Amino acid sequence: MRQIDAIKAWLLEQFAISGVAAEWIRLIICLAAMSVLWFVLVFAARRILVAIFTRVAAKTTTTWDDILLKNKVFLRLAHILPAFLMEAGADTVLSDFPKALARVNILITLYLIGVFVSLANSLLNSLREALYDNEHLRDKPINSYIQVGKIIIYFIGGIMMISEVLGKNPLYLLGAMGAASAVLLLVFKDTILGLVASIQLSANDILRVGDWVTMDKYGADGDVMEINLATIKVQNFDLTITTIPTYAFISDSFKNWRGMQESPGRRIKRAIKINKSSIKFCTNEMLEKYKQIDLIRPYIEQKLAELSAHNEQHVVNKELPINGRSLTNIGVFRKYLEFYLKNNPKLNPAMDIMVRHLPPSESGLPIEIYAFTYEKKWANYENVMADIFDHVLAAVAYFDLSTFQNPTGADFQGLVATK
Repeated sequence: MRQIDAIKAWLLEQFAISGVAAEWIRLIICLAAMSVLWFVLVFAARRILVAIFTRVAAKTTTTWDDILLKNKVFLRLAHILPAFLMEAGADTVLSDFPKALARVNILITLYLIGVFVSLANSLLNSLREALYDNEHLRDKPINSYIQVGKIIIYFIGGIMMISEVLGKNPLYLLGAMGAASAVLLLVFKDTILGLVASIQLSANDILRVGDWVTMDKYGADGDVMEINLATIKVQNFDLTITTIPTYAFISDSFKNWRGMQESPGRRIKRAIKINKSSIKFCTNEMLEKYKQIDLIRPYIEQKLAELSAHNEQHVVNKELPINGRSLTNIGVFRKYLEFYLKNNPKLNPAMDIMVRHLPPSESGLPIEIYAFTYEKKWANYENVMADIFDHVLAAVAYFDLSTFQNPTGADFQGLVATK
């Protein structure tokens, strides 16, 4: 105060200033001095506090202090002490200016509220990063809860700032906002829906980060990258990114492949279509040829003995193959596929392995292979399935069967050329 009075006296002496102008000059000098002092205190606090915690974090083996330092928590803390010192000093420096003191105190309070909001935001960012470092929590929608916490903090901070400026109790503002709740619900509809959806997704373990999901409505087919309060990011297999509203995973249908990824096998379910005109009863010549196939020989010998005993017992006239019981080439082929699949080392024998007929149609008789591969990664799975069907399609001709396909232009050209 003595220095300020000395400056005031010097100004009055030099410029002959008096009255109201002198008081204004004194106020400006006081505010300027406080501003300079505030900058000096903040600069010193930031340098000292951050330097101390940087050294401490470098010497410790824990990661949480490094995370706090990275998210500027200590930098935010450095603003608190200077603000309190300025608030205490303002009462002395501006004691002769009650109106200015009241406004400065409001500004300091607003500044402190902003600092605490910023500090809480940094702490939440640090908490999110620390939780993501935990392997057991990495696939949880942590980001959604962090965003909810930020919304609450910003809401409380905004209410406190407005109440400080208006000089009203925060509860009074909350009561006034209650009357506008319908408008708030409309404005924050997506946020509220996202919050509810995030809680349901987490509580029911419907979706995790890293899950492979398919959602045709949004063109999504890939891995979940991030679960936020309002949106969920899915990186498709073509490396594009699809953003889907969080609540859509509750209101709409989607396919989560996690069950397959956690199971001991991935399913193969694909059919080939056999030309129905190539299906026939087996003749002795056909059976002798089929016996040369190692996988099917024991089955044919055992089945022929069983059928022969049955037909002799019932005195069946076998001059026509349709009488009694007989083998067909499609039946032998189906059994061959079963033996082939059960002997394939890339298929899981502990899970279902089946070869079945689907309803015949105008495009032939579908023979479906139903089995599970050990391989679950996309590329490896496709290679295993391709190897199986390469063999199946090549094996069809060995059983006097043919596959069905629609005629092409080359087929019609060949037909015309033969006439």
